[in-house]
Amino acid sequence: MKALLRSRPLLTTLVVLVVWIVAGFASPGFGSWPHLRYMLELASVIGLVGAGQTVVVIAGGIDLSVAAIVTLSTIALPLLSWSFDTTGAIAVLGVLALSTLVGLVNGIGIAWLRVHPMIMTLAMATFLQGLLILMAGGSAVTLDNPIVAWLGSARPFGFSACIMLWIVMSGLVLVLLHATPLGARFFALGANPLAARLSGVNIRATTLCAYGISGLMCGLAGLLALGMNGQGYVGIGDPYLLASIAAVVLGGTSILGGRGTYGGTLPGAVLLVTITALITVVNASPGLRDVLFGTLVLGLLLLSGREAKRR
Repeated sequence: MKALLRSRPLLTTLVVLVVWIVAGFASPGFGSWPHLRYMLELASVIGLVGAGQTVVVIAGGIDLSVAAIVTLSTIALPLLSWSFDTTGAIAVLGVLALSTLVGLVNGIGIAWLRVHPMIMTLAMATFLQGLLILMAGGSAVTLDNPIVAWLGSARPFGFSACIMLWIVMSGLVLVLLHATPLGARFFALGANPLAARLSGVNIRATTLCAYGISGLMCGLAGLLALGMNGQGYVGIGDPYLLASIAAVVLGGTSILGGRGTYGGTLPGAVLLVTITALITVVNASPGLRDVLFGTLVLGLLLLSGREAKRR
């Protein structure tokens, strides 16, 4: 029982359940399946961005370019579309390849050029934001891709396609982190880079893989965001930077690296979306809504982000 109570993923899940139950009684319709399904759909985008962020943080880094990569994915999809490709598969693969490439560039700058992860990813985010303004010119792009439209709106058997994609990718990330040699290298690198190098871990390749995975997950999240919104625009990915980091920390992953699990990021993403929904229910103004959300997230991070003494 004590071990269960010390489990951050379990505690976060219990908090989500309690909030859902209380809100369901306090606000009619909040606990209905359509509304809960809608919140899970929103959480799926945060969850995918948080998946890549979790891998990077466990490996001892941080990715501040996730918001820009999400936006890049939504803006670049129409540019990579071809008239002969009626399914839209080529454009989807092109976007995922592009987002992965951006992540790999981050990894190259960190691993080979030895730029601090915060500086490298922040510089990448600034570069991409300027590039996106030049590409889009301040105008929104319209969704015209059958695969992305299906992911964003289809509900096979009453269950959203985006949630199903999130479940599949969550399983793959959990297996990667906890049942593969590459996952073990991520933990070793985050816990002690020097010891990992002396143990034979290829630091450069491992770092490259971590940021490549983050870029790929951001690409998937961008496609989901585009499918659910129906259009892409500069700034569509901005809310996911703070949310992804908050979900990772709330789920119990050490911000210092070397310890954690994506199993905690899952309920962390759902909790953030639930908090946002509750703020919306009380009809708060946009400014007050941002203040309340930021205060709640900061309070939760202060409570859950305290690190134990490390050897």
